[in-house]
Amino acid sequence: MGRSFEVLIDLSLEAQDAETVERFEQILAQAGEVIELRRLFGSPDYFVRVAVTDLAAYETFLSRHVMTIPRIKNVTSHFTMKTVKPA
Repeated sequence: MGRSFEVLIDLSLEAQDAETVERFEQILAQAGEVIELRRLFGSPDYFVRVAVTDLAAYETFLSRHVMTIPRIKNVTSHFTMKTVKPA
């Protein structure tokens, strides 16, 4: 509870070798803020759904956790304006 601020992230890695992919997936899968992690075909490499308390908590998660993972190439954050049809 208290984590109603959701962010959708498109994320790409610099390389697709087994070590890079496994390390990335293991680190993010263990993060409590990550509620969904999908590896994709094509670009971007991953879709990540994050739930935190607010924008400040997301900035902390992004800068202290995500951006410290080796070999991340690109991160694009999407903030929902309106949920038209929930899952």
